[in-house]
Amino acid sequence: MFQRTAIQALRAWAVKEERKPLVLRGARQVGKTTLVELFAQEFDAFINLNLEEQSHARLFRGTTSTDDLLRGIYAKAGIPMDKQRTLIFIDEIQQVPEAVQSLRFFYEKRPDLYVIAAGSLLESLIENHYSFPVGRVEYMAVHPCSFIEFLGAQGEQGLVEQIEGLCVPQSLHAHLMDLFRKYMIVGGLPEAVARYAKYQDWVKLGEVFSALLAGYQDDMEKYAHKGRERDVLRYILNYGWGQAGNRLQFAKFAGSAYKSADMGNAFRTLEKALLLELVYPLVSTTFPILPDIKRSPKLLWLDTGLVNYVAGMQERMLFSTDTDELWNGNIAEQVVGQELLAASSAFGTKRMFWVRDARNSQAEVDFVYRYGSHLLPVEVKTGDNSRLRSLHQYMEASVEQLALRIWNGPMSSAPIRLPSGKSYTLYNVPFYYVGQLPHLLASKDS
Repeated sequence: MFQRTAIQALRAWAVKEERKPLVLRGARQVGKTTLVELFAQEFDAFINLNLEEQSHARLFRGTTSTDDLLRGIYAKAGIPMDKQRTLIFIDEIQQVPEAVQSLRFFYEKRPDLYVIAAGSLLESLIENHYSFPVGRVEYMAVHPCSFIEFLGAQGEQGLVEQIEGLCVPQSLHAHLMDLFRKYMIVGGLPEAVARYAKYQDWVKLGEVFSALLAGYQDDMEKYAHKGRERDVLRYILNYGWGQAGNRLQFAKFAGSAYKSADMGNAFRTLEKALLLELVYPLVSTTFPILPDIKRSPKLLWLDTGLVNYVAGMQERMLFSTDTDELWNGNIAEQVVGQELLAASSAFGTKRMFWVRDARNSQAEVDFVYRYGSHLLPVEVKTGDNSRLRSLHQYMEASVEQLALRIWNGPMSSAPIRLPSGKSYTLYNVPFYYVGQLPHLLASKDS
């Protein structure tokens, strides 16, 4: 069991004066339960209820009062009710509608208790049609492990501190880029990270990914209501991984014969389950943020390790000698998007990119990063500045004075002068600093 940075968000929740029951949101196997178990070590008592177990589920069915429910919960756990600081974790809460509604009573009648709930979004969003008590709970997103969490699991705490301190010496740059390549292959799913940390064996990762993929397939089989719906979901889970980082058309996706409407509905089902995100483009460089849902979205999956395994790219990444192809490819864009998302614990955070489809002047910027009141363009690309045509076009249309390039070189900056006469500063950011962008930008502001 290794440390997760999300535990800091849990600690911040625990000290709030107006604390509400917390609902953890995330796909299967991103480590929600393990995260809570780590957090529970900071409490006097921990009550872990899994509502897939009937003896736990029955506690919530037919309960007449909050006091009665609590007496049953404490008695079942064998814990005295006078314990000073108790964390109650209700896992797989979607199994029992009464348990979902009990969160309202915890908030209204026992705000002194620390209550966290979690569940499989595949069940709660597809099968069931009830919602969590509005205004009486708060949400937190749990994502796959970030690069610094991957390093921590490998015992590289010294490197973690240097990255977080933005003080990596150039002499360690090549070593960190090699470790980042390994992270791209392993990904951030906690079981895969732990397995690699223990065995340092790529082959053993296949067992983890195969089991995870089978679990996702089983979920789809169980919760899709019609045969055709199951077929389309199965098709995406079999053949869609190789499209990571690409803009997609629903019609004839990955060579399928399914209709656009069927494919679109299936993708939205997988998006609700948090297995992927359909990232729609911005067409403006200023606020308000209004994605254009009439245009083709970009496909970003849950995890780069799963993408590489299912799409059969592990071996190519391990032995590739073409570094430009590796760091400019779609998988580099996928992992940068994953790192950008991992930096936020706010549920509902969306990634963005930018397009311009003017006649004879098409352009696309890989990501648009929101930093305070700024919308900063982000390109994932190596090479010289002449390869940044789309980023230059964004900056011509933007009021921003700063742009970002994620690349395989060391940290640097360069002044750029555009044909119009406008100037801006380009920050060249190594891949291992992507998760530190808020700190990096704050350090430039100070």
